[in-house]
Amino acid sequence: MSTEDEKLLKEAKKLPWEDRLLHKNWKVRNDANIDLAALCDSITDPKDPRIRELGHFFKKAVSDSNAPVQDKALDALIAYLKAADADAGRYAKEICDAIVAKCLTGRPKTVEKAQIVFMLWVELEAVDVFLDSMEKAIKNKVAKAVVPAIDVMFQALSEFGSKIVPPKRILKMLPELFDHQDQNVRASSKGLTLELCRWIGRDPVKSILFEKMRDTMKKELEAELVNVTGSAKPTRKIRSEQDKEPEPEVAAEASGSGPSEESAAEIPQDIDEYELVDPVDILTPLEKSGFWNGVKATKWSERKDAVAELTKLASTKRIAPGDFSEICRTLKKLITDVNIAVAVEAVQAIGNLALGLRTNFSASSRFILPVLLEKLKEKKPTMAEALTNTLQAIHKAGCVTLADIVEDVKAAVKNKVPLVRSLTLNWVTHCIETSQKAVILKVHKDYVPICMECLNDGTPDVRDSAFSVLAAIAKSVGMRPLEKSLEKLDDVRRKKLSEMIGVSGGGGPTVAGSAVPSSGGTGSSAQASDGGFVKRSAASMLSGKKPITAAPTAKKAGPAKTAVGKKADGPSQTKKVEPEDVEPADMTLEEIESRLGSLIKEETITQLKSAAWKERLEAITSFKEQVEALQELDHSVEILIRLLCAVPGWTEKNVQVQQQVIEVVSHIASTASKFPKKCVVLCIGGICERVADIKTRAQAMKCLTTFSEAVGPGFIFERMFKIMKEHKNPKVLSEGLLWMVSAVEDFGVAHLKLKDVIDFCKDTGLQSSAAATRNNTIKLIGALHKYVGPDIKGFLSDVKPALLSAIEAECEKNPFEGAAAAPKKTVKATDSVSSVSGGGLDSLPREDISGKITPALLKGLESSDWRIRLESIEAVNKIVEEANKRIQTTGTVELFGALRARLSDSNKNLIMATLTSISGLASAMGPAIEKSSKGILSDVVKCIGDNKKHMRECTLATLDSWVAATHLDKMVPYITASLTDAKLGAEGRKDLFDWLSRQLTGLADFPDAIQLLRPVAVAMTDKSADVRKAAEVCFGDIVRVCGPEMVMKNVRDIQGPALAIVLERLKTHGAFPEVYDNTRTIPTGQTMKTASKIGKANGHASKHGSRTVSSKAVSAKGSKPEPIMSVQDINIQSQALLNVRDSNKDERERIVVRRFKFEELRMEQIQDLENDLMKYFREDLHRRLLSTDFKKQVDGIEMLQRALPTIAKELIEVIDILLKWFVLRFCESNTSCLLKVLEFLPEFFDTLRNENYTMNESEASIFFPCLVEKTGHNIEKLREKIRELMKQIIHSYSAAKTFPYILEGLRSRNNRTRIECADLVGFLLDNNGSEISGQLKSLQIVASLTAERDGELRKAALNCLATGYKIFGDDIWRYVGKLTEAQRSMIDDRFKWKAREMEKRKEGKPGEARAALRRSVRDNGSDIAEQSGEVSRSISGPVFTRDIYTPPEPQMDRHPMTRPSGGIIGPTDWNEALDIITYGSPEQSVEGMKVVCHELATATNDPEGSLMDDLIKDADKLVSCLAAKVAKTFDFSLMGASSRSCKYVLNTLMQTFQNKKLAHAVNQRTLDSLITELLLWLLDERVPRMDDGSQLLKALNVLMLKILDNAERTSSFVVLINLLKPLDPSRWPHPPSNESFATRNMKFSDLVVKCLIKLTKVLQSTIYEVDLDRILQSIHIYLQELGMEEIRRRAGADDKPLRMVKTVLHELVKLRGTAIKGHLSMVPIDMEPQPIILAYIDLNLQTLAAARMLTPTGPVGQTHWGDSMANNPMPATHSADAQLKQELAAIFKKIGDKQTCSIGLFELYRITQLYPKVDIFSQLQNASEAFRTYIRDGLAQMEKNAAAGRTPSSVPMPTPPPSALNLSSPKFAPLSPVHTNSLNDGKSVNTKTDPTNFSLPPSYAEDDRSRGPITVQSEDHMNDRFPSGVSSGTLDAIRERMKSIQLASAGNPEPVNRPMNVSNEEHEPTDEGSTVNPDPVHSGVLPMDEKALSGLQARMERLKSGSMDPL
Repeated sequence: MSTEDEKLLKEAKKLPWEDRLLHKNWKVRNDANIDLAALCDSITDPKDPRIRELGHFFKKAVSDSNAPVQDKALDALIAYLKAADADAGRYAKEICDAIVAKCLTGRPKTVEKAQIVFMLWVELEAVDVFLDSMEKAIKNKVAKAVVPAIDVMFQALSEFGSKIVPPKRILKMLPELFDHQDQNVRASSKGLTLELCRWIGRDPVKSILFEKMRDTMKKELEAELVNVTGSAKPTRKIRSEQDKEPEPEVAAEASGSGPSEESAAEIPQDIDEYELVDPVDILTPLEKSGFWNGVKATKWSERKDAVAELTKLASTKRIAPGDFSEICRTLKKLITDVNIAVAVEAVQAIGNLALGLRTNFSASSRFILPVLLEKLKEKKPTMAEALTNTLQAIHKAGCVTLADIVEDVKAAVKNKVPLVRSLTLNWVTHCIETSQKAVILKVHKDYVPICMECLNDGTPDVRDSAFSVLAAIAKSVGMRPLEKSLEKLDDVRRKKLSEMIGVSGGGGPTVAGSAVPSSGGTGSSAQASDGGFVKRSAASMLSGKKPITAAPTAKKAGPAKTAVGKKADGPSQTKKVEPEDVEPADMTLEEIESRLGSLIKEETITQLKSAAWKERLEAITSFKEQVEALQELDHSVEILIRLLCAVPGWTEKNVQVQQQVIEVVSHIASTASKFPKKCVVLCIGGICERVADIKTRAQAMKCLTTFSEAVGPGFIFERMFKIMKEHKNPKVLSEGLLWMVSAVEDFGVAHLKLKDVIDFCKDTGLQSSAAATRNNTIKLIGALHKYVGPDIKGFLSDVKPALLSAIEAECEKNPFEGAAAAPKKTVKATDSVSSVSGGGLDSLPREDISGKITPALLKGLESSDWRIRLESIEAVNKIVEEANKRIQTTGTVELFGALRARLSDSNKNLIMATLTSISGLASAMGPAIEKSSKGILSDVVKCIGDNKKHMRECTLATLDSWVAATHLDKMVPYITASLTDAKLGAEGRKDLFDWLSRQLTGLADFPDAIQLLRPVAVAMTDKSADVRKAAEVCFGDIVRVCGPEMVMKNVRDIQGPALAIVLERLKTHGAFPEVYDNTRTIPTGQTMKTASKIGKANGHASKHGSRTVSSKAVSAKGSKPEPIMSVQDINIQSQALLNVRDSNKDERERIVVRRFKFEELRMEQIQDLENDLMKYFREDLHRRLLSTDFKKQVDGIEMLQRALPTIAKELIEVIDILLKWFVLRFCESNTSCLLKVLEFLPEFFDTLRNENYTMNESEASIFFPCLVEKTGHNIEKLREKIRELMKQIIHSYSAAKTFPYILEGLRSRNNRTRIECADLVGFLLDNNGSEISGQLKSLQIVASLTAERDGELRKAALNCLATGYKIFGDDIWRYVGKLTEAQRSMIDDRFKWKAREMEKRKEGKPGEARAALRRSVRDNGSDIAEQSGEVSRSISGPVFTRDIYTPPEPQMDRHPMTRPSGGIIGPTDWNEALDIITYGSPEQSVEGMKVVCHELATATNDPEGSLMDDLIKDADKLVSCLAAKVAKTFDFSLMGASSRSCKYVLNTLMQTFQNKKLAHAVNQRTLDSLITELLLWLLDERVPRMDDGSQLLKALNVLMLKILDNAERTSSFVVLINLLKPLDPSRWPHPPSNESFATRNMKFSDLVVKCLIKLTKVLQSTIYEVDLDRILQSIHIYLQELGMEEIRRRAGADDKPLRMVKTVLHELVKLRGTAIKGHLSMVPIDMEPQPIILAYIDLNLQTLAAARMLTPTGPVGQTHWGDSMANNPMPATHSADAQLKQELAAIFKKIGDKQTCSIGLFELYRITQLYPKVDIFSQLQNASEAFRTYIRDGLAQMEKNAAAGRTPSSVPMPTPPPSALNLSSPKFAPLSPVHTNSLNDGKSVNTKTDPTNFSLPPSYAEDDRSRGPITVQSEDHMNDRFPSGVSSGTLDAIRERMKSIQLASAGNPEPVNRPMNVSNEEHEPTDEGSTVNPDPVHSGVLPMDEKALSGLQARMERLKSGSMDPL
C-alpha cells in the first residue's frame, strides 16, 4: 500500500461512520467495513446503544458497487446481527431489500454471506421481512439470483422449522417457480417442496400444489416423495429461545426422561389443507345444470346423471357455505330410490358434501343420518361401500360427534336387520378410533351399555362388532370404564374381550416410543448461532438428480463446511465435470464374452450366433428375460449393449429379432440410472435404419425417445444429423425428421442447439428432392415455432417462396406459446448441458459479428467526412440485420466506443442515426448489452436535452429499446445523473420525466426508483410549469413503487423549498412528514446522545420503528421490570385521541353514494379511509386500527371503548370514518375482531342517543347495508349479536328509515340473511307497525319468499306475514301482491293457524284490537290509544319532547260520512283524517294531512260552496290538532327520521291560514298554542341540523307571517302581548341547551316583539278591525302583573317587551285619541289603586297633544281618571269638537242600521253620560222628527235598562228607526304590503335563515292588495286570567262610576286633584313608536264610519250574556 493510501486511510478514520462508509475511495469504505465488523464483534450486550446507532448504515454498505467492499460490508453485517437482538428488526426490511437487489447475483462467496445474513434475520425473528424479500428475489429475471433465494428458504425451514417459518407463504411462492425456464430453479423448487412435505406432510402439499404443476413435474415429485420418510425436527432456535435454553446435561436428562414428549414433538405439523384452499360456490352451477329437473325425472338414468353432477361439483376440497337444506331433502328421498345406482350416487354426494362443507353440514348430516343407517341393510357391495365411506366422511369432517349420534345408534342397534346393527357398530368403532380421548371420556358411559346389550345379540357379526367397540374404548381411555361391565360377562366373553383389548393395544408403546430420525441437518442450534454456517442447497433433497451447473453460478465450498455439508451437491458446488468420452473403442466378441462372465447364460449367447432365426429369436427372448431379472444394471450397461451390437447385431434381417433387440436396448436405457453416451453411439446408427422400416419404426422411435431421456435430445439430434446427411435411404431422413418433431414436442428446445437444427433443416431437409422429407422438415420448423416464436422465420429468409408459404401455414398451426409450452418429458442426465434457459426468444442462436467489425469500419466511424461516418453507421445496421437481429457480445466493445463518439457529432442527423443504430444493437444483444456498452447509456440520455423534438423522440425510442433489453434498475443511475445535469433543458426534463412515469406505471414495486427522488424534488421547484407538472406525476409514481416510508427515510438528501413541497405531497400519500419536521429540529449529535441515554436507562427500543420507542427499565432494586414510555410515547399519549379541528364532515358526506344495497369497499375507498384515519385519529390508535394483525385491531377498539364517554362529541364528527372502518372489519370476517366490534357498537349507539345525536342518511347508508347483509353470518353467536344490534338501531334511529335496508336484505344471495331480515320485518310489524305503515306494500317481497325452496326461509316469511295478519287482520291481503294459488293456500293455512293460536291465548281475533282501538280513539280520545300501545310507537327510548299545551276542545257534531272498514292507512273522509292527525304517529298523520290538504284545496276553489262552511266549523279543531302535531313531528325528525312529516304539517297549516275565513275561525286559545309552538321551533338550535333544516326554517318563517296577516288580529295582539311574559319552563324542549332560561326567554321575547312590530305597523289600516277593549285589557293585565317597581326597573334597563307594550299603547292612543277612553270596558277603572294603564293613556294623550297631534280633554295636572270625564269649564278646542262630531256621526249611522241599532243607542247613551253638557240633538238638525223621537225614546229605554242592571241584549230589539241622515263614510287607504324589517331598522330584508331573526325571503313575500274588509267574529274563549280588580260585576262598577261623575259635575264644577302613583319620568315615544306611522294624519283625529266602533260592538255582544269571560 502506498504512502498516500496509508495517509488517506489514517485521515479517514477520523471521519464519522457515515462519511467513511460512503466515501468515494473504495479502500476507505473497505477499511471502514473491517473496523465496523471489529466493533460489532466487541459488543457483548444486545442492549448496547451502539447497536441502534449502527443499524441504518448497512443498507447502503451492502449495496456497494465494489465487490470486495460489499463482501466486507456483509462480514460487518453478520457481526452486527450476532451482537444484536430482535430490536434490530427495525432495519430488516431496507437491508434485506438491498441484499436481494445487489448481493444475490454477485460472487459465490458474496451470495453465501448474503444467505448467512438472511438466516440471522430469521434467528432475530424478522421472518415476515425475510419472506417479503424472498418474494421479490424469486421474481428476479436472473436465474442465478433465484436459486440462492430458494436455497435460503429451504435452509431456514429445515433448521428453524415450520413454527418459525410459516409454510403457507412458501406454498404460495412455489407454483410460479415450477414453471421457471431455468432448470436449476425448478430443481431447487422441487427440493423446497420435499422439505415442506417433511414438515407438514405429503398430502397437503400434493393437494395444494399438484393442481398447478405440469405432468412431468408431478411424476418427478411423486418419485421423490417416496424417499421422504420420517418427520422433521428443528435444529436451530431463534435468539430469544436460545437465551432460555437449558444446559446440555440438563437437556439430555430431560429428553431421556420423556421419550413420549420427544416423539410427539417430532410429529410433523400437519396443516389442514381445508384451511389453505378457497371455498367454491357449487349452488350456482348446480342450478344451471338442471339438477332440480333431473332429480324429478322419471328415467333413472336422468336422475343418476343429475345426482352425479352434484357429486362431481361437491368433490371440491372446500365448498362455500349456502342453503343446502333443499338439496339434502332431495338426497334423502333419493337414498331410498328404487334404482340402486341412483341411491349409490346420492349417498356418495352426501359424503362429498360433508367433506366439503364440514361443520356447515352438521344440521343436514343429523337430518340424513337415520336414513343412512337404515340403508345399511342393503347387501350390494357398491351400496355398502358407499354408505361406509359416507358415514366415515360425515364423522371425519366434524359434521357429527359421538355425542350427537348416540340416539341414532341406539335406534339402529335395535333394527330388526342384523346387518344394520353390525355395520352401525363398525362405524361407531371407526368413530371412536378417530376421536380424541377427551371426547370418548365424555360419551363412553352412553356406548358401553349399548355394546353390552349387543354382546347378547343372536348374530355373531353383531357380537363381534360390539366387542370391537369395547376394545376401541379400552384402547383409547383404558380399562376403567369397562371394569363394572366385565364383571357381568361370563368367562368366555370376558376372555375374548381381554384378548381383543390386548391385541389392539400391544403395539401401542412401540409405536409411541419410536422416534424417527430427522432427515434434516444435524447441526445444533449452538453451532448455528455461533456462526458455523452449513450451506445446504434445496436441490440436494433430490435423490440422484442434480441440477445442471451453469458456469456463472458455480460456488466453491467454504472451509467452514462440516460433514453435513456434503449433501450440498448441485448448483452451489464447483465440482469440475470431465467431458464424457462418447466415442466407443473397438472390442471383439471374445473380449465382450470374457467381460460378461456369468451375467448372461452361455447357451443364450451361443443361440444368438445361430444362423437359424428361430433360435436367435428364442435366444433374444431369453436374453431379455435375463436382463429384466438383473437387480443392478449400471455396471453392465455398456457390455450388454456391445454384446447386442455384436450378436445378433444391427445387420439382423429377421424383423421379430430386430424388434426384440430394440426393446432390450430400450429397457436397459430406461432402467439404468446412468446410460453412457458411448452406448448411444453404438446403437444410434442401427436404430436410425430401423426407423426407416415400417415394421420396426414404432419400437425404434420409442428407443430414440428413451435415449433422449437418458442423455438428452441434443446429443441424439447431433448424432442423427450426421447419419441422416450421409445415408442413402431417403426414408432414414424423412422418418428421422418425423421423430425429431415428436422429440421437440416431448422435450422442448431447452436441450437443443437451435442453430444446428435450423441449419440442418435449411441445408438438408428443405433441399431434399423427396416431398415427404420436405414436409416433415416443415413440420419440424412448425414445432420449433411453438417454442421459439416468429423470430425463427428470420433465419429462413433465403428459403424458396413456395416452401416459405408452406412454413408460414405450418407456423399458424403451431402458434407461439412461450413459457406456456411446457415440455412433456424430462431428461435424467445430470451433465446434459443446456444451451439456453428454456424456450422463447433467448433460445434462438446469436451470431458472432466480431469478424465483421473490421478496423476499416471503426475507422470509418471516426472519419472527418460525414458521408463516410453515415455509411459506417448504416453498415453497422446492416450487420445486425444480416445476423437476424440476434448477435453475441464478442467484439462489440470497440464498436460501442466508436458509436459513443458519434453521439456528440456536430451533425444532428448523424446523432439520430447513431441512436437508431444503438437501439437496434440493444434489441439484438439483449441483457448482455449492459456489460458491453461501457456506459454509453449516459451519453444517450444526454441527447434528450436537444431542443429539436425529433432528436428527443429518437432518444426516447432508444431508451425504450434499452429498457426492453435490460431492466429499468440498470438504467436509473444514468438517468439520475442526467437529471442533475444543469445543461439539460426544460423540454428534455419534461420528456424524460414523462418517459419515467410511463415506465414506472407498469411496475408495482421498484425500490431503485428512490434514487430519482432528489432530482424529481428539485424539478418540482423548476421555473417551467411543464417540468413541474411532469415531476409531480413522476413523484406520485415514485411514492407508489417505493412506499411512503422509504421516501420519508430519504428526504434528508433534499434541502430548501423542494423539501417543503415533498413533505406536503407526502401528506396526501399517508406519510407523516410532521414527525420528520420535529426530528429535524434536533441536531444529530444531540439525538444520538438522547438515544444513548434512553438506551442505557431503559434497555432496547421498541419494535414499532423509529417513531415510537417503547422501553423496559430495570429498577434499581432489581425488582420486576416495569414498562416505561419513551418521550415520544408520552407525547403521543398526551395528545387527544381524536383531532377533529379540520374535520370536513359535510364534504365527506356529500360524496357518499346513498344506496340500500351492500357493496364491498373498493380499493380507492379503502385508501381514502386509511388517509382519514391517519388524519383524524391519534398515531397509536390509527396504527392499531390499520394493522393487519387482528389483535392490534382489537386493541384499537378497546382504546376507543375506554375513551367513549369522554370523546363522544369528537366521535360524532368522524362517525362516518368509524362506520366505514367497521364495514371493512365486517368484510374481513375475523371472528375475534368482529366480536369486539359487536361489543363496542351497542355502547357506541347508546352514547349517540345520550348525546341526542341521530345518524343522518349518509351515515346510515355507509353502515346499514353491510350490517343487514351480515345478519346472515355463518356463526350463530355473531348472528345473535347482530340481531340485537339491529333491534337497538331500529329503536334509536328510525323504524321507517331502517325498513328499506331490511327490505334490500330480503333480496340477498345469502339465505341466512334473508331469513334474518324476514324475522326483522315481523319484529317491525309487531313493534313499530304505525311507523312503517306507509311502506306496507313492500310486504309483497316477503310474500314472494314463500315460493323459495329453502324451508327455513319459507317458514320465516310465513311467520312474518302471520304477525302482520295478527295486527291488520284480513287487510293484510291488500299488501302481499300477486300470489300463486299454492302460495295463497300456504299463507292462508298459516293465517288460520295464527287465528287459532290467538284464540287459545285469548288474544282476540286478528285485526280486532286495531279496529277496536280506532273506534275508541274516535269516541274517547287518545287515552285508550296510549294505553293500548298502538299509537306513537315510532320512537322508543328516551324521547326528548316538550310539554305540549293543548286546549280542551269543544264537542262538535260530526258530519255523517262513510268510513272505510280497513286500517288507518289512506283515510277517505275529513273526520277520519283528523283522527289520524290527532292520534296517529308522525308518519301515519301524513296520510291524514293529505286528505285535509285536498279538502282545503277543493273548498278554496269554491269559496261560496257548502264545503267551506263545513270546514269553517272544524277549522279551530284542525288547527288545534296540527298545533299539537308540530312538536311531535319535529321531535320525531330529530330522532333521525325523515323531515317529511314536518313539511306536511307546516304545509297543511299554510293552506289553512291562506284562507281568511278559516284563519278567522281559529279561536284565541288555539292560536296561542300554535304561535307559541312555532316560535319555539324557530328558536330551537337543533332544527338547522335536521334533514332539510334550512327549508324548515324558511317554512316556519313564512307560516308565521301568514298567521299574522290572516288570523283574527285582536286574538293575535292578545296572544303576542301575553307571550311577552316569561314562558313556562315546561314549554321549552328537553334536555335544555347550555343557555339559561333567562337567556332563552329573552330570545323568545325578541321574536314576539318582532311579530308585534309587524302587527303594529299596519295598525293604522286595521284599527277598525280589532277589538280595542280586549287589546287594552291584555295591556292592562301585563302592566298590572309587572307592577310599578318592576316597570321602573325595566324602563332603566331598556326592556324590549315593556317598550313594545308602551309602543302598542302609544299607537292606539295616537290613532284613536281621546276616544280610546271609550274602550276601557274590560279594564277595572275604579280599582284602588288605579290601573297603571290609565296613567300611560293620560301621558300619551298629553305627549301627543304637546306634539300638536291632538288636544287633551283635561288639564295637564289632572290626577284622577274620573275627573277627566267630567265637563271641563275650559272651552274645548276645535279639534276636540270635530272628533266628538265624528264619533256621534258614527253612532247615528249605527242607530240607522237595524242590525246595530241597539249597540248604537247604548253607545249614544254612554256619550251622554260622559259628556252631559253636549247637545247631541244639535247634530240631528237635518234628521226627521221621527228619527229624533226614536233617539229620545231609545236613550230613555237605555237609562231604564241601566238602572235595572240590564244590558242591551236583554232588551227587545226596537223597531228599526226611520231613515237617518246619509252620512258618507270616509275612504280608507288601501292596506299596506307586508314588511318584515323591524320598525327601528330601516335596512333591507335579511334573508338569512337565522332562527332568532324572524325574516321572510323575498320569494315568500305576499301581496295583500286583494284583501277586503273582514267581518270580525265573536270570541267564545280567552286564555288569560282576569286581574284582581276585574270581575263579573264590572258593568255595575261602570254604572256607579258614571253616576258619581254626573254628581261631581253637578255639585263641584272645580276639578278635584288627587295624588296618582305615576312616575314623573318624561315618557318619550320609543323608536318603534316614532316610525310606526309613516304617513300620520295631520289633524290627529281619524274620520269615522260604520267601522269606527267595531271594537265596542264586539264588547256589547259580550255584554249581552251579562258576564265577562275570563281572558
